[in-house]
Amino acid sequence: MHVLDLLQSDNLGLTLLWGEQSLLGQEVSGVTATDLEDPGRFLGPGELVLSGLVWWRPGASAAARTDRFVAALADAGARALLAGEETHGGVPEELVAACRAHRMPLVAVPARTSFRAVTEAVYLRQWGDLSRRPTRHFALPENVRSELSRLLEGGAGPAELLDRACAHLGRLPCYLLTASGRTVARTASAPAVPAQRAASAAKGGVSLGVEAESSPYDAWLLHVPDADAAPPRVLHEIAEVFAQYRDGTARRVAARRDAGRDLLALVAAEAEPDLLAAALQTAGLPAGGPYRVVTATDGDALAEALGHLEGVRWAAGPGGAVLYEGPDAADAEGGAADAAAGAAATADLADRLRTVWPLLQACAEPGADLRLGVGARTASAEGLRASLCQARFALTAADETVAVRGVEQLDTLAELLSGVPPEVRGVFGTRTLGSLGDGMLRETLEVFLANNCSWTRTAEALHLHVNTVHYRIERVEALTGRDLSRLDHKLDLYAALRC
Repeated sequence: MHVLDLLQSDNLGLTLLWGEQSLLGQEVSGVTATDLEDPGRFLGPGELVLSGLVWWRPGASAAARTDRFVAALADAGARALLAGEETHGGVPEELVAACRAHRMPLVAVPARTSFRAVTEAVYLRQWGDLSRRPTRHFALPENVRSELSRLLEGGAGPAELLDRACAHLGRLPCYLLTASGRTVARTASAPAVPAQRAASAAKGGVSLGVEAESSPYDAWLLHVPDADAAPPRVLHEIAEVFAQYRDGTARRVAARRDAGRDLLALVAAEAEPDLLAAALQTAGLPAGGPYRVVTATDGDALAEALGHLEGVRWAAGPGGAVLYEGPDAADAEGGAADAAAGAAATADLADRLRTVWPLLQACAEPGADLRLGVGARTASAEGLRASLCQARFALTAADETVAVRGVEQLDTLAELLSGVPPEVRGVFGTRTLGSLGDGMLRETLEVFLANNCSWTRTAEALHLHVNTVHYRIERVEALTGRDLSRLDHKLDLYAALRC
């Protein structure tokens, strides 16, 4: 089918905003719905792209962001962009200009037309074309469809649903992936793929978005590495099954987040042990540790990052989570098969999160503040308050250079000071250094401390006479009220300089 076929449908009410006749007549291989600002790695050549333009914001950077979005579509070989009008009441002019510049056909989708209707129109047309080939299966058999409905009603998980949906297709390698590369489920013939590889592997083969409420980090993709291994209509129907699954589990997910939020609130309030034990049980965590607390600037990103970890059970709320790392943690849903191996793997939790975090950052909008702090392990619930304080401090210490900070990694004075709020550091630095300013006295003090208070080495480093160094240090001591022969006063001044 072609883009022209969709434009000729009266039921959809689509409007062509830009597109040359030769481009509109190209063959379409499928359709993907996305609201990621950089969706290129999830697109396949020949696809139509549906976007509600949730990522678009008016302002000075609108044109640049729009150009990046359309450039990603063009680089991926997309056939056209179908832009929804509902979010902004129309299609922004910047988008029209960018599509014209990148020769990307642009079609407006009115608010009354759902993306699902457009998707159905695409695959129904392809189904009509493909159904003339009698040697292939081109839709889920009725018995499979009925069984999947029963499994959905019975609360089956993603792995069971995927296995049953693909069983009639033979040994089909098929994955259910999140936007950050986490494997939700895979068929028996699909080898395990690390998240770093899975995030890039989705560019090849066929990947269909699962339409459901989700964050930019945990949007689901049905991925088949071999583009010719299964008919598009079958994959579309399987993706629809998982859309129903996610809709059905939305309430349960919301309840888990509410329980995690309440647990964190009780930890922060230093609640009585019995209240804390009840909250842990409600959140699905055992009454005995070990535990630890992690905090983040984005709760959705944190929940998806924790989903990547095996051997850990957790309850997350907005901006934080309580983790259980006991010997049975790997028995939880999504955990590793071997409990002992799972427990041993938690020793380097901050390092594991540091490996996963760039995958989340790749899914975020440009300029998003994504940082994470990890508190220390505590043997019992009584230590959760301390772990929470540590995690919050480590989060403050995290920055663009080190986005994931574990409190155990704050092992130098400079790293410890990085967790002090900037407003406090500024007052301490100004108060302690007094009127030194940024001139020669401050420079001399910095070099003097850096050379372990050696008069000779300081004089050599500054190309001064030793007597001059003595004079300047005496002036520093007089202005700051510190005695540089005392260790505590040296530390005061060193910390002030770091602040």
